[in-house]
Amino acid sequence: MTKRRPGGAEEAVEETASETPPSETDPETKAGEELTEDSEADAPEGDAADSDDAAEAGSDEDGSAEAAENEAEVVAEDAPEDDTEVDFGDAADEIDKRVAELTTDLQRLQAEYVNYKRRVDRDRELVSQNATYKVLTPIVEVLDTIDRAREHGEVEGGFKAVADQLEKIVTNLGLKKFAEPGDVFDPNLHEALSHMGTDPEVEETSVKLVAKAGYMIGDRVVRAAQVLVVDPE
Repeated sequence: MTKRRPGGAEEAVEETASETPPSETDPETKAGEELTEDSEADAPEGDAADSDDAAEAGSDEDGSAEAAENEAEVVAEDAPEDDTEVDFGDAADEIDKRVAELTTDLQRLQAEYVNYKRRVDRDRELVSQNATYKVLTPIVEVLDTIDRAREHGEVEGGFKAVADQLEKIVTNLGLKKFAEPGDVFDPNLHEALSHMGTDPEVEETSVKLVAKAGYMIGDRVVRAAQVLVVDPE
């Protein structure tokens, strides 16, 4: 640098730098230093976090193990001591008693079913008898007419075939004819129209003559027999 003096002379004066300029650093060296600084800055945080996680995991494992051990101890303390002895004899008696009760119930149900079936069968038979009774009751008078005609020998030829067929049909339907001379008098089956005195040949009051035969369906009397009776001597 040139410096002018008062006299006009120029004088070259070398300026001395008051400060030394910073020296340029090699880029690779600088990058390495920065990387080292960053690693040093980050390292404490990572190590500290890992150390905390490990410590926490160890603490959790210790706590879980301790809690499980404490729970096992509590359960063991709370569990009652089973000193009761099982009496198999009482259990067998209880089973036998229960079996006997069930057997009794089954027998009762079977008896009820049998009685029910009998009632149903009896009712069904009664319905059938009632229907047959209503149909055959008017025919009884026709049968009386055939009997009177047969007594007089008037049942011959085609009329005889018709009479025989009718009697066969009503018999198949369950209509039964009863009352014959010599039968013991039964007020449930016979209607005594007249008393003809005594007869040495009989030991009980008996039918001497049948005016009209009786008819019944099963055990049910459709019409009682009209008879004349005699007494023993």
